[in-house]
Amino acid sequence: MNISAKITGIEYQSKLISELKVFDIKDFNINNLPASSIVKDGSFSFGISKWVSPKRTRSYPYERIYNTLGNSKKITVIPIIKDEGKRGDRDFIQWDTVSLMSLLDVFVIFAYYESAEKHTTKENKITSQLFDNDLVISKITEIKSYHSSALHWNLKEIEYSFPKLIQKVKSSYKQIGIRLNVEFHNEQGIDRFANQFINGVKDFMSASRQKAKDAQNREMQTIQPKEVLSTHTKATITIENYLGGKYYFTTDEIKIEGRNIFLIECKHSINSLLPSIGDIKDGLLKMILYTNLKKVKIDYVEYNPIPVIKLTSNKLQGSILSSENTDKISSFISKQAFSKKQKSIIENLFLEAKKNNLLINIEKAE
Repeated sequence: MNISAKITGIEYQSKLISELKVFDIKDFNINNLPASSIVKDGSFSFGISKWVSPKRTRSYPYERIYNTLGNSKKITVIPIIKDEGKRGDRDFIQWDTVSLMSLLDVFVIFAYYESAEKHTTKENKITSQLFDNDLVISKITEIKSYHSSALHWNLKEIEYSFPKLIQKVKSSYKQIGIRLNVEFHNEQGIDRFANQFINGVKDFMSASRQKAKDAQNREMQTIQPKEVLSTHTKATITIENYLGGKYYFTTDEIKIEGRNIFLIECKHSINSLLPSIGDIKDGLLKMILYTNLKKVKIDYVEYNPIPVIKLTSNKLQGSILSSENTDKISSFISKQAFSKKQKSIIENLFLEAKKNNLLINIEKAE
């Protein structure tokens, strides 16, 4: 099933944002910072996050972004390419990642790795890759005095900075390979990637969207280990923004009741009463999009979208919806062996749901 929708702007109130450590720009080194933090430069401050791979499915990058949403200025550092060596993975950034960041008003610093260590046990594989910190600092300085939107910054960086940055990637991995005596993947893949940018942002968007659509179609056929579904009904959802940029997602479940369509993101825990906070925040970033959808249609028929996060565990007793009254919620919580921290997560999660017109469904896995 294919769902189409439009999005014209983002309004959302986050309640589960972690308290972030604050660092001064004088001591700044992106490689030493935690996944998300706040950096101060005089009177200027910003939330900053960093990705360990350009691939969205690794290491909860959405959680890292979510934790910086409380800051007026948000920056994220993403490697455009990460090559772990011939025996490891090689991932490339996709337009849909940049597009999503733009939609969330997040300034992207496109980065590359300038050093690494040889893997101790695996031949032709590297680890502990480090960003070029000077590049990141120079881009932060530019963003500090940049007065247009994150969208314009991100498009500008793709158009003007990418070709040189790709050459830096090739040169850096070549030097790392010589120094560590490690072979990397064929450079032709990087050249093909580079040509997409030389031919302009439009071609890059088209090529990356096709990759995203392919991944979306593959996901349609699978159930992820962290999903336990009451039905196997998945659907693709294509979201178009006001500039025509498209985002391709796969809902874990959908349910249609009359003209209401429930867009359900599922998170499951095997060993705990609740999924990890990283899993939950990963789901919430999708909810930021889903709660702002307009003109949601299936085969030209318009529906009212109701975004849902379903949290399941075999260890739970019964179920509860965030829309239930206080007495029912308290009764459900009292029957579980939740820790103090888990109770706090549920309280803030339910508050976030009510503030943003989404549903949280916590239930025993079937």
